[in-house]
Amino acid sequence: MFELIYKWRYYNIDTIVKEIEMLRSLPKEDFLQWQEKKKWEIAQYLYDNNTFYRDYVGDVFPEKWEELPIITKSDLQIDLDRLISKPYNIKNLYINNTSGSSGHPLTFTKSYYTQARVWAYKKYFLAQHGLTLSSKEARFYGMPKSFKGKIIQKTKDFILNRNRFVVFEFSDEIFEEWIKRFKRIAFEYIYGYTSAIVLFSRYLIKKRLILKEICPTLKLVIVTSETCSVEDKAIIKKATGVKVRNEYGSAEAGIFGFECDRGHIHLLEENLYFETNDRNELLVTDLSNKSFPMIRYNIGDIASLENQKCTCGNRNRYISKLEGRTNDVALLPSGKQSPGLTFYYVSRALLESSGVLKEFIIRQTALDTFEFDVVSDKKISQKDIEELEYSVAEYLEPGLKIIVNQVDKINRPSSGKIKHFYSEINRKLDSK
Repeated sequence: MFELIYKWRYYNIDTIVKEIEMLRSLPKEDFLQWQEKKKWEIAQYLYDNNTFYRDYVGDVFPEKWEELPIITKSDLQIDLDRLISKPYNIKNLYINNTSGSSGHPLTFTKSYYTQARVWAYKKYFLAQHGLTLSSKEARFYGMPKSFKGKIIQKTKDFILNRNRFVVFEFSDEIFEEWIKRFKRIAFEYIYGYTSAIVLFSRYLIKKRLILKEICPTLKLVIVTSETCSVEDKAIIKKATGVKVRNEYGSAEAGIFGFECDRGHIHLLEENLYFETNDRNELLVTDLSNKSFPMIRYNIGDIASLENQKCTCGNRNRYISKLEGRTNDVALLPSGKQSPGLTFYYVSRALLESSGVLKEFIIRQTALDTFEFDVVSDKKISQKDIEELEYSVAEYLEPGLKIIVNQVDKINRPSSGKIKHFYSEINRKLDSK
């Protein structure tokens, strides 16, 4: 139903799937020439037709790509009308916004052709796993609070053949209801937030259940929006009995890539051009969106790009190291910095080994203070806390204060998506 509606109103997704397949069949040098041509075409178009971008670049259009200015999210947080290119009109564009989980949402536009390219790549990926855009999806996601928002979301879910598992509340009773749904409905794949799927998987393991045995039609789990570690993947795979794949992307730039059988997230270089700056921050250029200035856009992730060919057969570059968001950094009294996710993994290994962990997040509330909000079925002992303090001192630096709060649940934002590490002092410093 979805593809028929999209073809009738906007664009034929299959046409773009064929283009992706054609581009992937080109010799590597021919493809790189095509990509080079496309990135300059889109930059020149925006310079000629987008008032904001022309002012941002300046009076002279550069001859070297690296001389084009890098755009940040804050640069685009202005009146939307000032960001739209000629001759586009807001009425005939796809409009969406980021969730604003960092406190700074962004409203952006895409042409429906550009959005069709996102859907085409998802269709291309799903086909590799025996699935289509019409396959029955169990969607572990949030739900709008407003009545209008719920109606819109439920309509989208109906058209896209999705059954939504709302991830705001977790309990044994809720998990039992979810299991009943998997017994009743022939789901073909799961898609959603890592943290919610991991929690459900832990419950299945505790109950000695394998989801594939409950729902034999299940083929795949796709995790998105939140970091999925090797340990997370192992838990999900054990509980579901099917493959687990990472999807990487952002709301404003679309899907960046999917994980292959070798565990590498290959980039969708037929839609987007990727590079990094001198701080290894990932920059993205949309090769088809003429309506909005997504040129050398700093997505906010720290990443390393790998040019070596992957043994899976996909010749596109892949991300060899993804360290998380630039604002997810722990600032320490000594002046050192530590990636928040590294801090999370060190602590998690300790809590898991003690058998107390169900779910937790870390909040840096002062330069020398870190608070752990932990959900656990049993009481956290003083010994667990002392080992946590020792681990933090060893991997970060001595003298840090560790506060452990045993809580009934982790409060989620309206999107349902959580981060594992929150630097509250970064937000305080940013506001000064």
